[in-house]
Amino acid sequence: MSTNGPTFRADRLKIGLFLVPMLVVFVVLFLVPLVQSIWWSFTDFNGYSTDAAFVGLRNYENVFTDPSMLAGLGFTLFFTLATTVLITALAIPLAVTLDRAFIGRNFVRAIYFFPAIPSVAILGLVWGFILNPLGSGALNSLLQSVVGIGPVPWLSNSTLAQLSVIAVGVWTSTGWHAILYLAYLQSIPDDYYEVARIDGASAVQRFRYITLPLLMPAMTVSWLLLMTGGLKVYDLPITLTRGGPGFSTFTITQTIIQNGVSQAKYGQASALAVIFMLAVGAIVAAQLIVSRRLEGRLS
Repeated sequence: MSTNGPTFRADRLKIGLFLVPMLVVFVVLFLVPLVQSIWWSFTDFNGYSTDAAFVGLRNYENVFTDPSMLAGLGFTLFFTLATTVLITALAIPLAVTLDRAFIGRNFVRAIYFFPAIPSVAILGLVWGFILNPLGSGALNSLLQSVVGIGPVPWLSNSTLAQLSVIAVGVWTSTGWHAILYLAYLQSIPDDYYEVARIDGASAVQRFRYITLPLLMPAMTVSWLLLMTGGLKVYDLPITLTRGGPGFSTFTITQTIIQNGVSQAKYGQASALAVIFMLAVGAIVAAQLIVSRRLEGRLS
């Protein structure tokens, strides 16, 4: 069929019209706010005045001198890296276990997947009651009655608060990512393992040379979701610790909201948002490159 005929042109027109709504949504909801945020990052815009003055790179300089912003950047990166590593290390063995045949397997799968169903904000409030640093906290009461240990400052000590947020984040997401890996595991033909057993491969060798390489696409998806979700985390720390004690569990998102809305520093918040966007893009790109290289080495 000729590519210059009226039918071909009509098809191209239909495709173009089909893409128009998506293009409008992209421009209105992404491109325009992006350009506006970049412009605001060079001004002293406070969200109210229309005559914002150009201040150059002053907002970007403040990002790297403001304690709350530095704390938010540091903890967000720490949370993202820690949860990605821990969830991956726990989810893959869990998926391999859930892939085996045993009594009540479907019920156990549902139990592990359950933490992913409720809102993370609700789970943060529940865990806030459990990890209450006072003696009346659920965990402290249990430790006092069983072991005789006094109240542990789970959420009032900076280090323990950070570790508590990470632990709850791992608890809420491990089951979901295990189910993701399980879906990929079930797509691996049993013939691969049968041939490996005939050749005398051990369980460790089967996992190293069959399971792990074929799980690399799932790991790429999981890491991408974990890293993007970790970098924009907000609801769990804000409900569990309110960003405290001090700025120890501040996140980038919380800092942007606090500076942009609460303190009316839209220019400074926009500068942090631009830096955050560039950092996320660089991290995601690096993660994809590393994942592809690992996939090539393991295959």
